Amino acid sequence: MKIGTKEFDFKNHCYVMGILNVTPDSFSDGGKWNNMDAALKHTEQMIAEGCDILDIGGESTRPGYTLLSDEEEISRVVPVIEAVKSRFDVPISLDTYKSNVAKAGLKAGADLINDIWGCKYDPEMASVIAEAGVPCCLMHNRKEAVYNDYLNDVLDDLRECVRIAKAAGVADDRIILDPGIGFGKTYENNLELMNHVEILQQLGYPVLLGTSRKSMIGLTLDLPAAERVEGTIVTTVMGVMKGCCIVRVHDVKENKRAVAMTEKLLQF
Repeated sequence: MKIGTKEFDFKNHCYVMGILNVTPDSFSDGGKWNNMDAALKHTEQMIAEGCDILDIGGESTRPGYTLLSDEEEISRVVPVIEAVKSRFDVPISLDTYKSNVAKAGLKAGADLINDIWGCKYDPEMASVIAEAGVPCCLMHNRKEAVYNDYLNDVLDDLRECVRIAKAAGVADDRIILDPGIGFGKTYENNLELMNHVEILQQLGYPVLLGTSRKSMIGLTLDLPAAERVEGTIVTTVMGVMKGCCIVRVHDVKENKRAVAMTEKLLQF
């Protein structure tokens, strides 16, 4: 798959997506990178550590987050996208579920749309992605963690996301799926899906895994967000072993090394 100017070999390699939250209230790093100088410095650091894709988000989606207006979110992400594009050669993912924000971000230079609602929140999102011809990541999500047959329900929900995207004209080879660890799921749901994340392979699309510093790790280890790197690395290793193609992380260097070691071991 081509993202921006880069080719990604998802059949043979797992890539690292570095997180850049330009928000004052994200759960693990809110306020650390929401001024331009800090954002660019952190971007430079993540690229030096091996970041393959940069995921820029302007609205915190932690539990109980405050919904932003389109204008406020655009004002946060567009200047950063433009600044990163002018300084660095790294594909940019825009983390948004709003079509107006996606339009503005794509115009500013975003190369991929990462939608935590899988095109189900905003009825215009799929068309915006299709018209731009960019790849998209469709994440599993629900308003409430209520399921009849949990793992199969997750697969069916993701099939519906794919159906919506394809009906709008998004090409098959432009779709990435995300199991949505930490979204619309109980603690036990998250653990079960992480342990069986290989089931997403049957849908036939590259899989992005986003577990970095999440509550599943914090609750298991009884640790605050800043001390969850080891727990995150365990999920990264499992993700690589179970066929995930991208891991979305805060700690690029550590996870990049974990991916490389796991991939080497799997060759033997």
